[in-house]
Amino acid sequence: MKRTAPVAVVAMVTLLATAACTQTKSGSGDGGTSTGPVKIGLVTKTDTNPYFVKLRESAKAHAAQSGAEVIAVAGKFDGDNEGQVAAIENLVQQGVKGILITPSNSTGILGALKQAKEKGVLVIALDTETDPKDAVDATYATNNTTAGELEGKYIKATLGSTAPRLLMMDGTPGGTVDEQRHKGFLQGMGLKDGDPAIIGAAPTNGDQNKAQAAMENLLQRDATVNAVYTLNEPAARGAVAALTAKGLAGKVAVGSIDGGCQGVADVKAGKYLATVMQFPKKMAEQGVDAVVAFAKDGKKPTGFQDTGAQLITDKPLPGLDSKDTTWGAQNCWG
Repeated sequence: MKRTAPVAVVAMVTLLATAACTQTKSGSGDGGTSTGPVKIGLVTKTDTNPYFVKLRESAKAHAAQSGAEVIAVAGKFDGDNEGQVAAIENLVQQGVKGILITPSNSTGILGALKQAKEKGVLVIALDTETDPKDAVDATYATNNTTAGELEGKYIKATLGSTAPRLLMMDGTPGGTVDEQRHKGFLQGMGLKDGDPAIIGAAPTNGDQNKAQAAMENLLQRDATVNAVYTLNEPAARGAVAALTAKGLAGKVAVGSIDGGCQGVADVKAGKYLATVMQFPKKMAEQGVDAVVAFAKDGKKPTGFQDTGAQLITDKPLPGLDSKDTTWGAQNCWG
């Protein structure tokens, strides 16, 4: 005769089985998709540049509001591809659900990104596109060519009919953002590489001290400069320090890109004429939201999402849309 277990025993067995199943699903390596927080990896170019510091702080704060956790790592310097590759591999091992990355080089990390995607990790580029663009699921970034073009148009308009004598404080050779901003600036100026109006150029890696040293060296060769392109605001501060030491402060049209609160204050103080504001807080928050949504329903974002660029100056010029430093101070790195 077949025996039937008491109802209470059946209920207990069912409860234990359900608990065991739940425990397995929420264990390590699942990106925190069940009982634990959604784990999100963030890989920036460096952990010292104020821009990336803001991006990291914004990502962590927004993730906390969403019940998620950001594990932030960075390269040792701008251009440290090996460091970023190691960071990606480590984050995958930690079981993150998604990785947000600002690639130091558009091609140097493609293999690591491919492996992460093959393991079911959502990969989103912030600030910097990859090449090819579909190496990541989506990109949330400034259109850096446009940002450079805004800087170039402003400097050209400032010079008016005066022929430019241009020095260029570039970034890291081969860097995607660096090349896009350089190209955009020259488009805004109506120039091309090799034009005699460019009297000098040097890589700065976006670093203030390197930019100051580079500008000092260039000024020793030719001090007839009347316009300066800078990749970012640390480079602008370094360039202005060298110009000041040479007695050229206020005599040279200097522009920049970033829109950090310190950069806006520099523009207000007259250290340089204008900067183009980016919105890393928006990039970080949208990236976090995308990973959290992916963890819930598996839906992946796609394509390039332009997070905007805004010219900031207290000396507006006709035909160029700009905001003053009061607006800039209220919105810096929003």
